[in-house]
Amino acid sequence: MDAKERNEKIELYGRGYDLLKAALAEVPQEAMKFKPEPKEWSVHEIIIHIADSESNAALRARKLIVEPGGLLMAYDQDEWAVSLKYHDHSMDDALETTRLVRKTTYELLKRQTDEVFSYAVKHPEYDEPYTFEQWINIYSAHIPGHIEQIQNNIKAWKEKN
Repeated sequence: MDAKERNEKIELYGRGYDLLKAALAEVPQEAMKFKPEPKEWSVHEIIIHIADSESNAALRARKLIVEPGGLLMAYDQDEWAVSLKYHDHSMDDALETTRLVRKTTYELLKRQTDEVFSYAVKHPEYDEPYTFEQWINIYSAHIPGHIEQIQNNIKAWKEKN
């Protein structure tokens, strides 16, 4: 990925929270805990997941910057949702966590030299080194992907109601 493409993805990453808030403005309150299927997440669970995932992503970005070649922690996102009882968490707190994590990490990314973006670490779920390029691709698309999931949930909710 060249510097222009990387910067575009970093800018998309920086807009993630605002995109999420705009998407949530379209969600009826009654639909927040609706699950399209038993194993699928509700909008509420998606928001809590985003906060947890973005917190982990922020740590991963810092690990890539400070400790290239180091080892990342993996986690089972589905187990986190169940064991941590995501429906018991505050959506407002999760949104604030996401806002702050995105803001601080976005600012951090903008201050990095080109060299830093060539760094890689070990990720237990990947055979090959996990590169900063992979990180940028994954997390610039993370919130937009969940916005699509939220929109699909609302469509399913409307069809059932």
